[in-house]
Amino acid sequence: MTTKPSKALDTFDNPQADRDYTIRIDTPEFTCLCPMTGQPDFATIQVEYIPDQLCLELKALKLYFWSYRDEGAFHEAVTNKMLSDMVEAIQPRFMRVSADFNVRGGVYTQVVAEHRADNWVAAEPVVLP
Repeated sequence: MTTKPSKALDTFDNPQADRDYTIRIDTPEFTCLCPMTGQPDFATIQVEYIPDQLCLELKALKLYFWSYRDEGAFHEAVTNKMLSDMVEAIQPRFMRVSADFNVRGGVYTQVVAEHRADNWVAAEPVVLP
């Protein structure tokens, strides 16, 4: 198996494609470079999605996140790029990418980007007594 950064997002068949269910992935060690200063930016990335026919393979996703380590990227651009790449790879019913960037110069940044498939309707929330 490779241990080098890669932009390839491997997938596997959704074992329950007939059901809406949520997959949550947290990555607390994301790094990229500030495109203005070249200094490292650190973030926690959370991916939440409702798969359709395919799911993201986690080792490939880890290497994908790693591939940004030496790239300059604005927070807004990198968050939306990750969403676009993952949506292209698996065409989920729904996906949300939340990026919580650590403080830099007294400022925290959180960027949230979402995708909804055209024909997908979210289920009503269940309220239990």
